[in-house]
Amino acid sequence: MARVTGIGGVFFKVDDPERTRAWYRQHLGIDAGPYGHTFQWREPGKPELDRRTVWNPFPADSDYFDPTKARHMVNYIVDDLHGMLAQLRAAGVHVDDKVEEHEYGKFGWAVDVDGNRMELWEPPAKLPEGFD
Repeated sequence: MARVTGIGGVFFKVDDPERTRAWYRQHLGIDAGPYGHTFQWREPGKPELDRRTVWNPFPADSDYFDPTKARHMVNYIVDDLHGMLAQLRAAGVHVDDKVEEHEYGKFGWAVDVDGNRMELWEPPAKLPEGFD
C-alpha cells in the first residue's frame, strides 16, 4: 500500500504575496523568495533521503489550485506516486489525469472529501543540485 511519508509543501493564496513574504520574514524569520522558502530535513529511519518542505504564498488569482476554490493546498510526500493515485482512483476519489515527471520528482493531484486540492510528490532519493 502506498502511503504519505511527510509534508512536501504548504501553499496558500493571499492578496499580496510579496507583502505576506515580507511579514513572515520580519516576524518569523522565514526568508522566502518568489518560489517560497525550503525547509530541509531527514526522514527518520532513512537519513540518506534528502527531504524538503516548501512554504509559499500564491497570488489570490492563481489557478494552480483549480478545479477547487480552496485557498490552500498541502503537498504530501508519497513513497509510490502511481500506486497512491491508483489507490485513490479505486476508492472513488477525484484524481487529476495529469501526472508530471521531473528530475526533482513525480507529481500528481487529487481532491479530498472537503473539496481541497492536494498535491502528491514522489521525490527522488537525492534531489538535484540547486533544488531549494
